[in-house]
Amino acid sequence: MTTPSSTCQLALIQDCDHGSRAANQVAHEWAIRAAAAAGSQLMLLQELHTGAYFCQQEQTSEFDRAEPIPGPSTAWLGALAAELGVVIVGSLFERRAAGLYHNTAVVLDSDGRLAGRYRKLHIPDDPGFYEKFYFTPGDLDCSPIPTSVGRLGVLVCWDQWFPEAARLMALGGADLLLYPTAIGWDRRDTADEQRRQLDAWITVQRGHAIANGLPLAACNRVGYESDPSGAGEGIDFWGNSFVCGAQGEVLATASSDQPAIVTATLDFARTEHVRRLWPFLRDRRVDVYGDLTRRWRDGA
Repeated sequence: MTTPSSTCQLALIQDCDHGSRAANQVAHEWAIRAAAAAGSQLMLLQELHTGAYFCQQEQTSEFDRAEPIPGPSTAWLGALAAELGVVIVGSLFERRAAGLYHNTAVVLDSDGRLAGRYRKLHIPDDPGFYEKFYFTPGDLDCSPIPTSVGRLGVLVCWDQWFPEAARLMALGGADLLLYPTAIGWDRRDTADEQRRQLDAWITVQRGHAIANGLPLAACNRVGYESDPSGAGEGIDFWGNSFVCGAQGEVLATASSDQPAIVTATLDFARTEHVRRLWPFLRDRRVDVYGDLTRRWRDGA
């Protein structure tokens, strides 16, 4: 790993599902090449970008989508990273062993090597998001992955609602927080409810940036995907991929309904400045936080 610069241009590749693994790969490679040509050094793809969001139903045949790591996708991403001299963060359905699968983010460094992986810790189980059927909770800790552009605190989708995960990445020395994401609206919800959900999603992540004094980026899917089982209304993935700075200031954002390449320049040196102004890490009362490791405080 080389010593990272104090700044880094980040690109989020917000996209829809194009109907097949091959078509998605073509679209994502085009976007990565375009972002690299425009000066981006770090690329973040959306959650499970190789295909459709298959967790709308519980179907054993969907396990055929899984692949080993290292495997075909890391080979493709690694070759692209090495050719362009960029760092790429992908999101894959990992086959670890027969009957053992993970929702896994991978980081390919600018020399093409697999710099590290992160297995999604928090696994949802809600209508349209039946992820517990497919994914074993991650067993890797929340440790940043060192790369040529900095130490990446990579988490995945549902992890973005949990302040503990973001904090652990910050305590491990992350330079920024990254979230590949697949989240959207149920068409049966009212417009007001949809707006509240989107606002909450943006707000909680800006809060992680502020509480930890770190820039943060979330790359979401976009577009409508039907429920293959016919039991549900499908999901309107709400896009709105965004980048914010260490005080939660929004640096760039995408629309709710179109693929996009979202770029922003991150200033890692601001972390020192912001943390001097707001020394949250200094003032943490670690002596009284023991109960955070409990599910609930009985009698509360």
